[in-house]
Amino acid sequence: MTLDVAWAIDWVRRAATAVVEHREELVELDRQIGDGDHGENLTRGFTAVVAKLDALAEPPALVGDVLRLVATTLMSTVGGASGPLYGTAFLRAAKVTGLPALGPDGVVALLEAGLEGIVARGKAVPGEKTMVDAWAPAVAAAVQAAEEGAPASEVLGSAARAAHAGALATIPLVATKGRASYLGERSAGHLDPGARSSDLLLAAAALAAGAQL
Repeated sequence: MTLDVAWAIDWVRRAATAVVEHREELVELDRQIGDGDHGENLTRGFTAVVAKLDALAEPPALVGDVLRLVATTLMSTVGGASGPLYGTAFLRAAKVTGLPALGPDGVVALLEAGLEGIVARGKAVPGEKTMVDAWAPAVAAAVQAAEEGAPASEVLGSAARAAHAGALATIPLVATKGRASYLGERSAGHLDPGARSSDLLLAAAALAAGAQL
C-alpha cells in the first residue's frame, strides 16, 4: 500500500476514533498518576482536527501538509503538556514528509522526527515513564525493519508493535519526569497515559497502512 495523502488522512481519522473510544481509559490512567485530563484533551484536539479536515475544499497535496494541520490544531486546542508535545511531534514530522507519498525510509524519517520533537519539547529520555518510552522503541523497530528491506506498511507495523510493548513496559517504572514524578515510588504499577496514547496513535497509523498488529 502506498503511504500517500489518503493514508495520512485515514491515519488521522483512525487516530481520532481511537482516542474517542479510549477516552475513559486515558482519563482513568491520567487520574491515577496525573491530573486526569489526558483523555479529554486528546478527544477535544482530534475532534477539532477531523473538523478541519472535513472543512477543506480539497485534500492537501503532500503528506506533510496533513501532519502540519494536525500539529497546528493540537497546539491551539489541547491544553496541558500533551498539546505542545504532540503538536511538536507532528510539526517536526511534517517538515520531513513534504512528499506525495512515503517509502520505508520516509516512515523512519517521520517517526524519528516525531520522537525528536517530543524529546526537544519534554526533555525526557527513555525510562522516565513518559510517551518517549513508546516512541523510542517504535523508532528503533522501524529502523531495523527498514534496514531489513520491509515495505513501508510493515515498517509502520513493526513500529506500532514496539510502541505497544514500550507502553506496557512503563507499568513498573517509577516516574522521574512530569506530573507523575510527584508521586515518586507510588507511580510504579501504573501504565503511563502518554505512552498509552502514543501506542494508540501509532497503531492507527499502521492499521491505516494495512499492517497486521
